[in-house]
Amino acid sequence: MTKILLAEDDSMILDMLSRHLKWDGHQVITVTNGAEAVRVAQAELPDVILMDMGLPILNGWQATQQIKTTPATSAIPIIALTAYAMSEDRQKCLAAGCDEYQTKPINFPQLLSKIQALTS
Repeated sequence: MTKILLAEDDSMILDMLSRHLKWDGHQVITVTNGAEAVRVAQAELPDVILMDMGLPILNGWQATQQIKTTPATSAIPIIALTAYAMSEDRQKCLAAGCDEYQTKPINFPQLLSKIQALTS
């Protein structure tokens, strides 16, 4: 069972994604801001993080940078979840330390494929 940290501040997206991931057999931990994402990543050491880039307190780019520069969490793969769909947005996410990029609305089979690739 893959342990997934889902950082998303939109309650509808959070609910939909967490349900789908649980139905697919994953353990899901949810947070609603970037500061919580950093704290929970350090405490839980998930197998993968799904990071909304538009989070409050710390945005997804800031949270990703903190997670990736902390030795205990630096190897955790992070998939950026974002409505920003331009090629420069993808590059910005990867430059911040994200390992993969998924646009919203979420294509769930595509997201599952990316999770599988990063956790195998």
